[in-house]
Amino acid sequence: QVQLVESGGGLVQVGGSLRLSCAASGSGFSINAMGWYRQAPGKQREWVATIASGGSTDYADSVKGRFTISRDNAKNTAYLQMNSLKPEDTAVYYCNVLSHTEYQPPESYWGQGTQVTVSS
Repeated sequence: QVQLVESGGGLVQVGGSLRLSCAASGSGFSINAMGWYRQAPGKQREWVATIASGGSTDYADSVKGRFTISRDNAKNTAYLQMNSLKPEDTAVYYCNVLSHTEYQPPESYWGQGTQVTVSS
């Protein structure tokens, strides 16, 4: 029903910036909340940031003040602006959305991930 495609990952030096995008495609759906998660090598997937339909945001303590999540509802796209990147930010970043249709309750969808590597 909903497909997510992440983009914007890459290799960046310590202190640099990257902007990740998550584009949702499909038909007949509405997005409730959108979020970003990441999974570092040898670690479990962890939550990074969430933005609700009304625009309210929440961040993990590890990224507060450095990352900013945003969304463009008209384009069905979420973004994650990452500044002052640290080596510990190195991970595969995944987009997650909670979406619904007129007659179906919200369901969760995941993207395939995009690699972010921060050189020390």
